[in-house]
Amino acid sequence: MKTPDVPHPAEALILVKVAPAVIQRARQVRLMAFDIDGVLTDGSLWYNESGETMKRFNALDGHGLRLMGESGVTVALITGRQGLIVARRAAELGISLVLQGVRDKAQALTTLAQEQGHTLDQIGYMGDDIIDLPALQRVGFAASVPNAPPYVSQAAHWVSSERGGHGAARECCDLILAAQGRLRAFFGPNALILGGVTQ
Repeated sequence: MKTPDVPHPAEALILVKVAPAVIQRARQVRLMAFDIDGVLTDGSLWYNESGETMKRFNALDGHGLRLMGESGVTVALITGRQGLIVARRAAELGISLVLQGVRDKAQALTTLAQEQGHTLDQIGYMGDDIIDLPALQRVGFAASVPNAPPYVSQAAHWVSSERGGHGAARECCDLILAAQGRLRAFFGPNALILGGVTQ
């Protein structure tokens, strides 16, 4: 897909804050994978009296993942933990690539790339902890969150301004869509961006 030379005003608002090298990496992404705990959630684990785990997801993040899927960028979820709640959230968002109980995320991403017919340069991954480091170091676009340990975030090409579970994934989705000129498709034909506000 040829990236338009002139970005939509909403895309320009996003891209003006991003280094050109990062934008170029984001343009190549055809499959974007996200960790769950600490990225799509704030990392908190709540247990009820029956011992069941509960997680809090962000609606803005969820909508961003939907926009990615609708735009043609494949979304995958990869987590070291296992639970029905992740499968349920993925089903709500129409995400079919859900890998749980994964310890070697780099190998999982390599396998996903092969199965989907992509190179690792076309794969993105967003993670926040030491288990994510090998994956972040292998993909073409590595993203993290500001509340990750510094030895993790420094391995990323891009770090969100929002914390995990508080819009970090949405920020990442918007960046990829803007870099690829795909975000504009979700604005009405008469929408104007004035002072950062859609009118």
